[in-house]
Amino acid sequence: MPVLLLSLRVAALATLLCLPVAIALAWVLARHRFPGRMVLDALVHAPLVLPPVVVGYGLLGLFGRQSWAGEWLAQHFAVQLPFSTAGAVLAAAVMALPLMVRSVRLGLEAIDRGLETAARTLGAGPLDAFLTVSLPLMLPGIVAGAVLAFAASLGEFGATMTFAANIPDETRTLTLAIYTALQTPGGEDTAKALVMISMSLAVAALLVAEWASRLAQRWLRPA
Repeated sequence: MPVLLLSLRVAALATLLCLPVAIALAWVLARHRFPGRMVLDALVHAPLVLPPVVVGYGLLGLFGRQSWAGEWLAQHFAVQLPFSTAGAVLAAAVMALPLMVRSVRLGLEAIDRGLETAARTLGAGPLDAFLTVSLPLMLPGIVAGAVLAFAASLGEFGATMTFAANIPDETRTLTLAIYTALQTPGGEDTAKALVMISMSLAVAALLVAEWASRLAQRWLRPA
């Protein structure tokens, strides 16, 4: 089913796009104190409380052809984010980012900072201590956050509709296909089938997140 394959592709790319950004933001918010930290925290989590349409409209303002960023991307890389698959990925990533940041941050805050201090006293630099101590211990939160971000990306609607539109084989993901079926005379059966697929994927993603988190915790537990 092209719609399902496109949805899985968009969700996977959005999750990969979120991952390094979420880890970096979680580290900054959990480990550093600086002026404007609360503002950054609010901006990161704003998509959780803003209407998705507002997020999509904001992305249009930032990356539309009339914006500086949109014009620069079009001129130098021939990239047009609005009304494209790449735009659908970006919209899904922005909406899923707060979930991943929150999950990774909770995992990071659960780490005993004495372990990081011990690594530093043994000669490890900041990057070495992060890669060899903090990052492995953050693994349960990273895995859970990645799966939740994937599930959230699969269910994204408002921001994608506003920023990427509803273009068949280009941006029409599973949720947009459900909306389209409901707006089409006689499309109720198609909508029901797509809803069942969407529900199954969401439940499966949550189960995988729980299973992967427990597996990572078991793997990190001392023998």
